[in-house]
Amino acid sequence: MAETVKAAPARGRRTRGEGSAPEAAATPPKVPAEDAETLVGYYRQMLLIRRFEERAARAYTEAKIGGYCHLNLGEEATVVGLMAALRPTDYLFTNYREHGYAIAKGIGADRVMAELYGRSTGVSKGWGGSMHLFDAEARLLGGYGIVGGQLPLATGAALAVSYKGGDEVVMCQMGDGTAAIGAFHESLNIAGLWDLPIVFVVINNGLGMGTTVENSAAEPELYKRGAAYRMESARVDGADVVAVRDAARTAVERARSESRPYLLETLSPRLKGHSVVDPARYRSKEEKDALKAADPLAKTALDLEEAGVLSHEERDRLDAEVTAEVDAAAAFADESPAPEISTLFDYTYATPVPGDLHRFPADPVFRS
Repeated sequence: MAETVKAAPARGRRTRGEGSAPEAAATPPKVPAEDAETLVGYYRQMLLIRRFEERAARAYTEAKIGGYCHLNLGEEATVVGLMAALRPTDYLFTNYREHGYAIAKGIGADRVMAELYGRSTGVSKGWGGSMHLFDAEARLLGGYGIVGGQLPLATGAALAVSYKGGDEVVMCQMGDGTAAIGAFHESLNIAGLWDLPIVFVVINNGLGMGTTVENSAAEPELYKRGAAYRMESARVDGADVVAVRDAARTAVERARSESRPYLLETLSPRLKGHSVVDPARYRSKEEKDALKAADPLAKTALDLEEAGVLSHEERDRLDAEVTAEVDAAAAFADESPAPEISTLFDYTYATPVPGDLHRFPADPVFRS
């Protein structure tokens, strides 16, 4: 189920003195029954992301993945639901927790794993790593390591779409901690002022690293912040893949048909620490047990089984199939070559820039 706040009247139609308090929307109609193939397809994607992330965590401990590594464990329903609402031509900007989004956007698990391993066959040719996946063809325009770094860029992309008169939509994903920084407010303000076709999505996993949202946000219901920019907004259960998809479709189609921004918040608690090196000692045993019991993957499998859509045998078959796909992706990454050092500066700029520096650390400042 989604809880929605309607936008205030559009700027040209609002008179001085009108209140700007958000108006609660009526209860949305029930989601129609889905066909079995669609539901099983969503479950398979969720399962693929889960097994991929588990394998990535293992590879990190084996020193096959360097740098930082942030996993989508527990957020699979949100990831799949959001991506199901987009067209292939729509653009996606994410933060550094983006492996699952790349896979759900249609990028092969082998290319994503190869990038995590820092191999030339990776989606960013081995130079991006876990936090910086990029594929222009899939219209995944980057994972970003700087908190909130993707918001101004995504807003600029939406401006470009609007300027060119296209019908694409930009989706910009972020964590709950990003809602506290300046780029969040600046980007939502510009998007609201200029009527841009963008959907801002806050993945609220309850923790900004180790600090709870309640202890860091004066308004912990983050979707309500859209009202400050006369922007329609909603909050949805991130463990329900169909509810997320439908809430995201509402947001995306509003952005597409009316060229208006939208703020969507999904409640999607992560099952593990902030990154693979975080033991999450700030969580009590009771909280960890509750998270395990609310695992969206297990919940989705049980719901499908009870609905007669997915048998236990079929679930085991899918698990074996997905595990084999992830094993093949890991083998592909293992066997792929590292990028040549000579290509280090090839992707600094999209087009040649006069005076572009290609100096390595040991090189002299001035060449003879």
